[in-house]
Amino acid sequence: MSVTVDGDKSGSVPGRLRRVLRGPRAETVPSLVGTACTVIGLIDIAAGVFPRFRASRMHAVAEVLPGTLGPLSAALSVSAGVLLLLLAHGLKRHKRRAWRAAVILLPVGAAAQFVYRHSVIGALLSLALLALLLRHRGEFAALPDPRSRWKALANFVVMGAGSIGLGLIIVSAHPRRVVGSPGLSDRLEHVLYGLFGMEGPIGYRGGVDWTVGYSLGALGLLTAITTVYLALRPEHPVARLTEDDETRLRELLARHGGRDSLGHFALRRDKGVVFSPSGKAAVCYRVVSGVMLASGDPIGDVEAWPGAIERFMDEAKAHSWTPAVMGCSETGGEVWTRETGLDALELGDEAVVDVPDFSLTGRAMRNVRQMVKRIERNGYTTRVRRARDLSDGELERIRQAAADWRGTDTERGFSMALGRIGDPADGDAVIATAHKEDPDAPYGDLKAIIHFVPWGTDGMSLELMRRDRSADPGMNELLIVAALQASPQLGIERVSLNFAMFRSALARGEKLGAGPVLRIWRGLLVFLSRWFQIESLYKFNAKFQPRWEPRFVVYRNARDLPRIGFAAMQAEGFVNIEPPRPFRRRRAARPARPCAHISPSHGEHEVRAA
Repeated sequence: MSVTVDGDKSGSVPGRLRRVLRGPRAETVPSLVGTACTVIGLIDIAAGVFPRFRASRMHAVAEVLPGTLGPLSAALSVSAGVLLLLLAHGLKRHKRRAWRAAVILLPVGAAAQFVYRHSVIGALLSLALLALLLRHRGEFAALPDPRSRWKALANFVVMGAGSIGLGLIIVSAHPRRVVGSPGLSDRLEHVLYGLFGMEGPIGYRGGVDWTVGYSLGALGLLTAITTVYLALRPEHPVARLTEDDETRLRELLARHGGRDSLGHFALRRDKGVVFSPSGKAAVCYRVVSGVMLASGDPIGDVEAWPGAIERFMDEAKAHSWTPAVMGCSETGGEVWTRETGLDALELGDEAVVDVPDFSLTGRAMRNVRQMVKRIERNGYTTRVRRARDLSDGELERIRQAAADWRGTDTERGFSMALGRIGDPADGDAVIATAHKEDPDAPYGDLKAIIHFVPWGTDGMSLELMRRDRSADPGMNELLIVAALQASPQLGIERVSLNFAMFRSALARGEKLGAGPVLRIWRGLLVFLSRWFQIESLYKFNAKFQPRWEPRFVVYRNARDLPRIGFAAMQAEGFVNIEPPRPFRRRRAARPARPCAHISPSHGEHEVRAA
């Protein structure tokens, strides 16, 4: 009689047993192997550190082993365990180099465990994992990440701290062999000496404890070797926008730049770019902490977007990066989700003012109108011009002021910031300046700056707002009103202002009848506004009675959202984990290129938006 189990009609072997014998699905192997390597690494470390650690009762053979074989195996077990812990994340990300290293380390760790602690279970686990790696080696094909030699410094700090901590555990794990009762300072000194291969102040009964000595020496050697390797290996910096890429992007923006207000920000020169096979569309991105961040919608013809998106996803898959899109429009989100199967979440709203509908009259604009009148009575004047119409001296003064008035040491901006002012190629940008009357200055004393980038041929998008801290409050309102009033003379019909994160939640949460969950969510956003200006940006934008355009974040899995959020905060400059400025390598500035509207002698000076 035929037996059917889970749809299997073979009758000889149940379907469930066949699946067990077949092993895990190939796509789940990297995650499984990474977790297993973490467990086995901890087992290897425990086997080398703790004298009483046993995975089996086969430790009687230790009596007949040569005197140094046991201590050397302990040190080797600790080293293999530490390296497996370091490799676990790379294995989860399908990295080929991590696979190669794990294939070497697993049998080494298994042999060390068996020789020193006679751990049959630990050795079998390592060998089983090795077989799984060899069987599914095709799943580990991801290319290495862009890297720099600063990772050598980070490795030295992390590995050094970890080696000291683990060394203290090793020294403290042998109390019965220690002469006397050494304090923490003595143990720390012994560890530091041991990392350099020398004897410390702690004495042991029967002479030197070779297990402690070899283990500390192995940790010090491991720290030194990994640091030297990272320092001397070839450097592969992150992708940068080449001159040819920028030229092609500007051609696409000239034809399709009016569709997305964030299009011009694709010209940041610290982004990479992938083009569709036809060259009619492109996606700009930056890789941060293993996340491939795109910003805004793809550039170019909407019909060619799928080709650019496919190239983007292929690049992310090749390097095992986590794909994500920050701040795309509703149309962009629909295309991204349809073509990739990713999910989208509303991130906030962009404030857009239609110039023909803007007016300072009416009750809704009363506060803005009164603020502007008050500032003008205090002797402030404004000027709104295209960047190409400013002289070299004025541009340099604006650049310097923008740098001096930056509120933080960290330069901020990625998705909605260009990172430069007055570049010859950006002659269509609009700069609004506020001046206090000064008889010694030809245009008055400069007090505030607002910089807009082009949004097609009839729009502009706010890129930067900075002011002198000694100026009267309301400088930003004054300049935005001046820019909106001057827009008809500049041929501008629409102006994109700041992006208000979680704007709809803030707006609905303060209305009558809002539910308890929405009120709690709004309260949390108000609390976070102390550091991230969530509520203040929303209220500032709302003063100008804009229309709100939703913006979305596109992601693969919900569990990726914390990682994407952290990467976005790094890209925007809210979290800075780069080396201190005095030790940071300076990149050579790209020579300025001529443009039809302005002399190339204006040069380039990058100032990122805060």
